[in-house]
Amino acid sequence: MARKSLRELVEERVVLFDGAMGTELYQRHQFVNVCYDHLCVSDPELVRAVHQAHRQAGADVLTTNTFGANRKKLEAFLLGDQVREVNRAAACLAREVAGEELLVAGSVGPLGVPVGIGGVPEAEAEAMYADAIQGLREGGADFAILETFGRREDLLAAARAATRVGLDYLPSIAVDERGLSRFGETIDGLFAPFPADLPAPLMLGFNCGVGPAEWLELLERRLPGLPFPVLVQPNAGFPKRVADRMIYMTSPEYFMTYALHFVQLGARAVGGCCGTGPDHIRALAAGVKSLHRRRVEIAPAAAAGVELSEPHPLELRSRLAWKLAHGQWVTLVELVPPLGYDMAPTVERARLCAVQGVDAINVPDGPRASSRVSPLIAASLIQAQAGVEVVLHLCCRDRNILGMQADLLGCAAAGIHNVLIITGDPPKVGDYPFATAVFDLDSIGFTRIADRLNRGVDIGGHPVKPPTRFLKAVGVDPSHLEQERELDRLARKREAGAELAITQPVFDAEVLLRFAERARPLGLPLLAGIWPLASARNAEFLNNEVPGVKVPARVLARMAAASARGKEAARDEGVAIARELRDQVRPAVAGVQVSAPFGHVATALQVIAP
Repeated sequence: MARKSLRELVEERVVLFDGAMGTELYQRHQFVNVCYDHLCVSDPELVRAVHQAHRQAGADVLTTNTFGANRKKLEAFLLGDQVREVNRAAACLAREVAGEELLVAGSVGPLGVPVGIGGVPEAEAEAMYADAIQGLREGGADFAILETFGRREDLLAAARAATRVGLDYLPSIAVDERGLSRFGETIDGLFAPFPADLPAPLMLGFNCGVGPAEWLELLERRLPGLPFPVLVQPNAGFPKRVADRMIYMTSPEYFMTYALHFVQLGARAVGGCCGTGPDHIRALAAGVKSLHRRRVEIAPAAAAGVELSEPHPLELRSRLAWKLAHGQWVTLVELVPPLGYDMAPTVERARLCAVQGVDAINVPDGPRASSRVSPLIAASLIQAQAGVEVVLHLCCRDRNILGMQADLLGCAAAGIHNVLIITGDPPKVGDYPFATAVFDLDSIGFTRIADRLNRGVDIGGHPVKPPTRFLKAVGVDPSHLEQERELDRLARKREAGAELAITQPVFDAEVLLRFAERARPLGLPLLAGIWPLASARNAEFLNNEVPGVKVPARVLARMAAASARGKEAARDEGVAIARELRDQVRPAVAGVQVSAPFGHVATALQVIAP
């Protein structure tokens, strides 16, 4: 069977391109005085190894090592007469690794000098590009990817060359955080309608220039309305100098989470540019491919075929539920289960919270893909030994539908009646990079199971006696890029049986207040997630490295000023900011859930204290 074309693949699913070739060659001890493109001839095994690493990571498309393999750039290494040979060898290497399963993109970069007035005449430039692309075609490339272009005339010359040679083309541009190329051209100008003498491009690409956060900001409004499918390949942030090396600090986990945002906005292909490697692509594969896993649908409770009972009144399900039902202010503190199995320190922290009047301990499930003690066991021990209720996270990621119901029944047996049901992020690249996501259901379907059990019916239509009595909480992100989508999902969670919504950490009261006002018609009590900042570095990390979290500039400035006075001053300022936020949002929420940064419950308790 012939392999599918890129056009066919993007119609079916999100396609994964590979990471940066130059980054990997540099990390494999090839320094900047080497002609990287010529390594396809002089050291083919090295280039083959990079392609194999990207294939094993999960890439659908391998890109040839030919970004600078044109006559102008090869002449600097006295190799200007080997253009076609280098491109042909590079495409052959990629094709050998790709086999018949993957696609090969022939990389074509700018000449290094402008096309047109003051540079290379248009006809000569087109001939140079055609010479390189002919070699790519002879070596087995499926299409030409015109990478990192910043001038429209240069891009059109390369596109015409690809068309002349007979290869489809994918134009990809690079801009800075202002949306300008290094030649001062805009995204709209670079991607103005293509001339009539050119066939339509395969896709529109955005690569290099900036990192994932900047590309997301630039494309948030543009991407949904573009006339062709879109490929996004950010850099791994901005490099930092470490011991005379330029190192890209963006983690695979961070990179993958932004890639999911691009997909949610409508991107049909994602990959990586400078600073990214197989680990980043492995993260993309784990995250993006899990989005397309088959989801099991649960019929509404009324279709179960047995008599449904009325659920227990909300105020009788737990002490926390009683306070919510009576409109009383509630406080939660989040404690993460330990990495090992010694629960004593965690139980002691929970006991301290109970003494201070905290209503419940929020127990997350495997945050940041860490392998910790079972959250169900941790919650059970906390509730039994610390004398305080828990709100247990139940995550769809790691369990099939049978496991989800089993956990709910286990909670009921253990006397755990407050649950926070979340879909969960796809597996991150952490200590266990080969973990597999399940995702039989999302949080909406999982909430529906809990609602059925509260009415005395399990997923198979069998009676459950006595019915469970869960207070069913769900998560919500007031800072989500797509507010309408987030509100729609919250409404669907409410319809499935949700009775409480707990927000992700927020640092801007106005953002939360606006969201709360829009969500008010749903009638769901809302708990504000609050994270007391520990330092300016902590604030910068959350703002720059954690997708979905935005720390206002005024807060960053306050933390910077406080940190200059020392750790204690920074911690006190973080607590003050959190308390101010609590007071600002109090009229719109039913309570707060406060994180204990680095396990310091004393800090969380200071935020909660009157």
